[in-house]
Amino acid sequence: MEQLGIRNKTQLKTWMRWYRKGEVHRLEQPLGKQYSYGKGPEHSSELEKVKAGERFLKQQLDLLKKYKELERRWNLKSSLPGSSPFEKK
Repeated sequence: MEQLGIRNKTQLKTWMRWYRKGEVHRLEQPLGKQYSYGKGPEHSSELEKVKAGERFLKQQLDLLKKYKELERRWNLKSSLPGSSPFEKK
């Protein structure tokens, strides 16, 4: 959580609940601004809507890159001798 800049477990659980319910539009919300259930942010122009979509996709890509890096580090760490609790010493 520290490496990804996530401040608390509650926020992470909220994001996961939104994702599971298909409410991904809620992930675009600015901090501190909550929209009515089932409604996304209002965009004054098509260009703003496209830019918001681009920001959202960039955030998803950045998060996936961070996840892959953490996964790579985990796999590297677990492949080192003596790192497995089941390995005989």
